[in-house]
Formats: sequence, C-alpha cells, structure tokens
Amino acid sequence: MEYVQELPKVRKRNTKLKIAKRMIFIFLGSLLFSLGLEVFLVPNQIIDGGITGISIMLAHLTGLKLGWFLFFLNLPFLFIGYKQIGKTFALSTLFGIAVMSVSTTLLHHIPGVTGDPLLAAVFGGIILGIGVGLVIRSGGSLDGTEIVAILFNKKSPFSVGEMVMFFNIFILGSAGFVFGWDRAMYSLIAYYIAFKMIDVTIQGLDESRSVWIISDKHREIGDALLARLGRGVTYLNGEGAYTGDDKKVIFCVVTRLEEAKLKSVIEDIDESAFLAVGSVNDVKGGNFKKKNIH
Repeated sequence: MEYVQELPKVRKRNTKLKIAKRMIFIFLGSLLFSLGLEVFLVPNQIIDGGITGISIMLAHLTGLKLGWFLFFLNLPFLFIGYKQIGKTFALSTLFGIAVMSVSTTLLHHIPGVTGDPLLAAVFGGIILGIGVGLVIRSGGSLDGTEIVAILFNKKSPFSVGEMVMFFNIFILGSAGFVFGWDRAMYSLIAYYIAFKMIDVTIQGLDESRSVWIISDKHREIGDALLARLGRGVTYLNGEGAYTGDDKKVIFCVVTRLEEAKLKSVIEDIDESAFLAVGSVNDVKGGNFKKKNIH
C-alpha cells in the first residue's frame, strides 16, 4: 500500500525535474543565441534568417532596440503555435523568446569581438546554431517562421525545410538592400553554418547508426557483434521476394565510431552478407551505451 502511494510522488518529482531540465537548456540556448547575435553578427551588420533577420534590419533602420522586435514580431506566430501545435511547445517557445529578447538588450552595449566579417559570420553562425539546437532539442523554438512553415506544410506540397529555406532566401536577400550585397553574402555564410550546427547539436556528435544484415551465417555474426562490439542484436524473420526462402535479418544500433569495426567483423565471417546502414537521430531505452571494442 505504501508503494502505491509513493508512485504519484515519484512521477510528480520526475515531471518537475524534466521541466526544470528543459527550462535550463532553453535558457542556455537562448543566451547563446543572443551572444552570437550581439557579439558577432549585429556589430558587423550580418543577419540571420527568419524573424531574427527581419528584426535586425528593422532595428538598424529605426534605431530601436533589437530585443523589442524579436519579442513582438514573434508573438503572433506564438499565438498560432499555441492554437495549432500545442501548449507545451508554445510555453517553451515563449520562455525562450523572452530570454532571447532580454539578453540581446543587456548585451547590446558589449563591443563586438572581431571586426572581420568572415570571422564574425563563422563564429556567430556556430554559436547561433548551438543555441537554436539546444532550444529545439528541448521542445521549443526561437523563430516564428518555423511555426508558419509547419502549419503551411499541411496544405502545401513543399516540406517544412523547403518552406523555411524559401522564407530565409527572401529575407537574406533583403539584407543586400539594407546593409550592402557583401554583407548579404556573409549572412548566407552565417546562416549555412548555423543550419549545420543545429543538426550537430540536435543529433549529437556521437551519431548512431542503424544496421540491417542479411546472411546465412546470421547466428555467427550476431554472436560476434555481441562478443566483439558488446552490442545486442535482434533477429527478425524475413522472406526473399525472388526465391521465397526464409531469411533471418539481424538488426542492431551502433555508434558512428563503431561502424568500421562492425563492417570488419561481418566481412571476416561472411563477405557476401547484405548490409544496410542508416543514420539514427536519437536512441532511447534498452541498454544502448558506449561499449569496449575488441
């Protein structure tokens, strides 16, 4: 009876820890984003895509603070996100945008680290990408154009990524009329680097691989992967479409660094084995952790 009564308390405590962890990462991500803007991009008249890029141009043209534009221009999209996507996403995004707006205002008077626009584009893009990646990984967003793209995607043949790219090409192109075409080109560099860093931050440096193996020596290969890589495997039943023969399919997940060793193990046992390797964005559950390779 005592055990049953403790369960709600444990769940409640775990929920609070998850929320606290999410808020901390969104805070850090938003702070990094603001740092990249105010210390690298804005002093060198380089913009990012989306609402952030529009806000930088409007702040430059009007002389008003960047933080105001970042907050108020994102609010309508945040309201749409609340109605269409969900309460948790909307609240997480609101918190991130609020931190970003306040941080840019506080950091505005800090002088830029470098006057070299190429260095500013590279390092600003890296810091921006890490910041946005942390926020997205924690279930939020820092830009309203992503919300619009998600909503339009339901009624459009274009993917979310294609629609975001379209919006940003238009916005980054507009920077040429405001700051000059050389700054627009530096902005494209910063945007590309940030885009890549978002992927790295979300997926992690230790990216995982899903592996599918078909071989008549499936048992030997499975035992070898378990013994030499320390990876558990799953045997699936398959059937050859041409021959109609029953086949055993081996499925397992390894890290990127273990991929070469896995191929070597398979080749040692069956050089004619069919092997398919794909990227995995996230792995949870089971006993997936780093193992010793031998």
